[in-house]
Amino acid sequence: MTERIHLTPDLRDKAFRWIADDVEPETRTELQEVLAQAMGGDADAVAELADRMAGPLEFGTAGLRGPVRAGPNGMNTAVVVRTTAGVASWLAAHGKSGGTVVLGRDARHGSDRFATAAAEVLTAAGFDARVLPHPLPTPVLAFAVGHLGAVAGIQITASHNPPADNGYKLYDHTGAQIVPPSDGEIEAAIEAAPGAVSVPRAPGATVLGDDLLDAYLDRVAALPRGEARRLRVAATALHGVGAGVLGSALERAGFTDLHLVEEQSAPDPDFPTVSFPNPEEPGATDLLLALAERTGADLAIALDPDADRCALGVRQRDGSWRMLRGDETGVLLGYYILSTEDTLDSLVATTIVSSSMLGKIAEAEDARYRETLTGFKWLARAGEGLVYAYEEALGLCVNPDFVRDKDGIAAAVLACDLGAKLRAQPRSMLDLLDELSALYGVHLTDQVSLRVTDLSVRGKIMARLRADPPATLAGVEVVLEDLLPEADVLRLRGERMRVVVRPSGTEPKLKAYLEVAEPVGDLTPARESARQRMAALRADVERLLSDE
Repeated sequence: MTERIHLTPDLRDKAFRWIADDVEPETRTELQEVLAQAMGGDADAVAELADRMAGPLEFGTAGLRGPVRAGPNGMNTAVVVRTTAGVASWLAAHGKSGGTVVLGRDARHGSDRFATAAAEVLTAAGFDARVLPHPLPTPVLAFAVGHLGAVAGIQITASHNPPADNGYKLYDHTGAQIVPPSDGEIEAAIEAAPGAVSVPRAPGATVLGDDLLDAYLDRVAALPRGEARRLRVAATALHGVGAGVLGSALERAGFTDLHLVEEQSAPDPDFPTVSFPNPEEPGATDLLLALAERTGADLAIALDPDADRCALGVRQRDGSWRMLRGDETGVLLGYYILSTEDTLDSLVATTIVSSSMLGKIAEAEDARYRETLTGFKWLARAGEGLVYAYEEALGLCVNPDFVRDKDGIAAAVLACDLGAKLRAQPRSMLDLLDELSALYGVHLTDQVSLRVTDLSVRGKIMARLRADPPATLAGVEVVLEDLLPEADVLRLRGERMRVVVRPSGTEPKLKAYLEVAEPVGDLTPARESARQRMAALRADVERLLSDE
């Protein structure tokens, strides 16, 4: 017989207090209904109430992200009000009182009212709150921080999360995402904030005009390095906010032969044509690649819903289409930038889980190279002279001088520049990838993920690996490097081989990032050897991460 779950007095009282402090009738009613069912003995309602009250959402270096629902463990106006009160207190504590804070939003459920609430809290706290005129890509907000000399920027977005989610991303005065210890300081300030109903709010925020977007588009349009502009492009915004801005950016840059996936071009918070609005997910780009085939496109481009990530699709030699991996796109654009500018004292950066080929290209081009921890909060701070940064998860920054974050719009423009130049020669991006492999070796990357229901399993596996690391992987001797206390990351290195293991910061997963490199005499056998070595490495890592 299944044990009946009961509502505890503590959980009941927490729910009553939250309802009393909520600022929206709709979410008060929503939580009241769950509480009433729980008080009536509904075990499912008790479990749901416990989950909703398990918060608050953790304010990490990516801000907040969670399902739109009532309660402290969700994205709702009360949470946004208390969070913004904490941010305002943190800014004041760092001497930023009265400064400009710019706010943007995507088109997800709740984004408009969350942005309005945040602006009202900041206005009441004495800040100069300025709001972007309509839902716009996250890179436009990141640009606005520097362009307006703001002390901070807030973007309401859940990026490529599922439709039920929304989020709150914070940029500091440098225009980059926050890093420790700022996240901990802000979390403490949020905890010290009063209930949402007691936080002062005032109208009066300035709604910015389109001149801000025009300034961003002018900078992006100046990115191309070549003269060729003949290129047919198929693109999708995946129901996000990127279609209009992408079209304007490409047109200003001279790329006018653009075909958008019509079903996915208008913002739609329900994302009806995709099961998961992430260009990396299987099936997410099916409509795009079908459009590319139908229109005879030269290049396919997929933005994620807030347009800070960019994926490229190319026609293969057999005529079929495929999406490039993030590392392939990252290496191509990195090479293009380094090969078309003065690299004296230039710096390029990627993360410890991305392909190491960029480092070899940088060395050949007399540029500096650095690897950082995962996330653009670290890449944006890679060092002086940064001209390019990328991460394998489709994050690309080709314009760090005016956007200190990943920028899918700018990356798409530069990819079209490269695509048009290659088309005129005539060559393809796959030809260029072959040439780079022939020069610097075949570099294959892959990922192994272990999804867990009990988060403690991840810690147990990491502890086991630290205590008893493998001596070999895929028949190659490996050495363990532990990145604690800087990060909960283990790196295993062997000859022409690397494995990085870390708990995911956003999902209940333990992730391993794999790379093998193979020197090239003849490209075809080198690729086959690399594939075989990767298959053996993957099998060993899957066994290594087993939670049995």
